[in-house]
Amino acid sequence: MEQLKQKIRSEGVVLSDRVLKVDAFLNHQIDPLLMKQIGEEFARRFRDEGITKIVTIEASGIAPAIMAGLELGVPVIFARKHQSLTMTDHLLTASVYSFTKQVESTIAISTNHLSADDRVLIIDDFLANGKAAKGLIAIIQQAGASIAGLGIVIEKSFQVGRQELEEAGFRVESLARVQSLRDGQVQFID
Repeated sequence: MEQLKQKIRSEGVVLSDRVLKVDAFLNHQIDPLLMKQIGEEFARRFRDEGITKIVTIEASGIAPAIMAGLELGVPVIFARKHQSLTMTDHLLTASVYSFTKQVESTIAISTNHLSADDRVLIIDDFLANGKAAKGLIAIIQQAGASIAGLGIVIEKSFQVGRQELEEAGFRVESLARVQSLRDGQVQFID
C-alpha cells in the first residue's frame, strides 16, 4: 500500500534497528483518511472470506479495525488490556507480552461478543514477534470461532511473527512489510 509506505517514510521515526515510531498517524495521533484507505484495503483483501466479526487489541488496532469493519459491514471487538468494573464474568482471556512496553498483560473479550458461529478477521497495527496475534488467536479459539486471517498495518518482517503464524496455518496480509530499520532508514520488502 503505497500511501502507507509514503506516510512511514515521511512521518515515521526509526528509534533503533527494532523500533519504528509511527505515533504521528497511527498509534497516538490518527490520520483518518489514511485509516479509511487502510480499511478499504483490508476489506478488498478479505471480502470473500465470510467475515462476521473483526477482532483487535486495544488501543492502536482499533482505528484500522473500525475502518475495515465499516467497509465489510461487520462489528469490531477489541480485546481489553485493562479489566473494567463492567467486564467481570464470562471472559475469554490470554496473556500477551508487549515488546514495546516491556510488560505482560492479560487481554480479555466477553463471551457475549464472540461465538463458534463467527468467522473472524484479526486486525492489528504491528506484527513483530506475533505475541499479540497469538493472544488474539487463543481467545478466538476459546470461543470456537474460525479465523479467516490476520490483517496487519505494519509488519517488521525481520522478526519471527509472520513466519510463525504462517507455519501455524494462518493467512497474514500486511500492508507495509519492513525489511530493515538499519542506520535509521526504513527499507521495505515490496
